[in-house]
Amino acid sequence: MTPPPFAIRDRFRGFLPVIVDVETGGFNASTDALLEVAATIVQIDDRGELAPGETVSFNVEPFEGANIEASALEFTGIDPENPLRAALPEAIALGELFSRIRREVRDTGCNRAILVGHNAHFDAAFLNTATLRCDIKRNPFHPFSHFDTATLAGLAYGHNVLAQACKRAGIEFNNSEAHSAAYDAEKTAELFCRIVNQWQQLGGWKWPEFAEDPE
Repeated sequence: MTPPPFAIRDRFRGFLPVIVDVETGGFNASTDALLEVAATIVQIDDRGELAPGETVSFNVEPFEGANIEASALEFTGIDPENPLRAALPEAIALGELFSRIRREVRDTGCNRAILVGHNAHFDAAFLNTATLRCDIKRNPFHPFSHFDTATLAGLAYGHNVLAQACKRAGIEFNNSEAHSAAYDAEKTAELFCRIVNQWQQLGGWKWPEFAEDPE
């Protein structure tokens, strides 16, 4: 089989970008509930451009003793008591999520995943805290390095709010669907790919085989 002309493992130093979004019961990763988690895996096409791939998402049961702020539920529209959520315990939801990401890391020949998030420190804090709480040993993500699309969008489009950054990037954004982990992960993935691809088109990145030889 002929190898693909472009490989995601060659673009980010062996890291596989995975966009993560969480919906929570507040802002404190140690005390507040993780209610939703979603991950969109980045793919690469035959032109060497990034595109959002599969999105995996889970509704999550609040851990025992978790704090849930009423203002957070009003903001997200989540009802943790709704049986139709089909929520899973944290350990199961994260185990399933990590298993899918590890499989993609293996299949793409990457070393590990790197978390991409809009205000990535927030998503990473909740993900890492829940991982420790559940004593999960095989976290596929780099422990402290992230890509933050709020910062990238501020640089590229002059705005760090997801909805406004998407609008300026020409990406459709429906405010009525926002604040669902799956929707926000997918839109963040579109934004990340748009920024990376435009930077490449402007000549800011060249694949090694197309780069000019240094003199």
